[in-house]
Amino acid sequence: MSRDMNGAAILVTGGSSGLGAAVVTAVAKAGGRPYVLDRRPPADGVPWVECDLADTRAAEAATRQLAERSGGLDAVVTAAGIDVPGKLADVPGETWDRIVTVDLLATAAVVRAALPFLQASRGTIVTVASTLGIKAVSDATAYCAAKFGVVGFTRALAAELAGTISVTLLIPGGMRTAFFDDRDPTYQPGPDAHLNDPADTANAIMFALTQPAGCAIREMIVCADQETSYP
Repeated sequence: MSRDMNGAAILVTGGSSGLGAAVVTAVAKAGGRPYVLDRRPPADGVPWVECDLADTRAAEAATRQLAERSGGLDAVVTAAGIDVPGKLADVPGETWDRIVTVDLLATAAVVRAALPFLQASRGTIVTVASTLGIKAVSDATAYCAAKFGVVGFTRALAAELAGTISVTLLIPGGMRTAFFDDRDPTYQPGPDAHLNDPADTANAIMFALTQPAGCAIREMIVCADQETSYP
């Protein structure tokens, strides 16, 4: 019997755009209560806390603030992510560090702060890696390092929390979002690129969130069927 999302409090990082916004929409449609951590406001009426996830201690504090405001948490989805492609020698050090911090260290920080609330509800954690967390490519050293790290972090976390909190690793391929918009054209998908609708990836996340206690979807790879970054 699937877990009822009606009234469930779901914290979504990066919930103001892209995959995160699609998850917020899917949660609300299922009767859940989405809460957002982001630097920009989410859709009207969605409770949120402004937070730069590059400040991991602030991310922890914001997570606790939202959890207390909502009366607890039933799930966390760490959808926030950034990337600035380029050769290692060409990407400024502070930019490289920020990518790893937002994509990996903030994931761990938010999860760490949410643990007491999720343990109380026997809740669910869904971390968002990437197909570039299992396949390395040129000009993506920071992003690959971070997303490979999310894969390892989540697999270890699943072993650590088994029997108390359900943990799912999502490995998505490219999606039709603003993620690529600010890049040098060299690193933007071409007009014929096969990209997924973020709503479809969000539906896969909802499948993981609605599993009954004791049934865990450990890992999911979700991508367009002709996605070139997988395998």
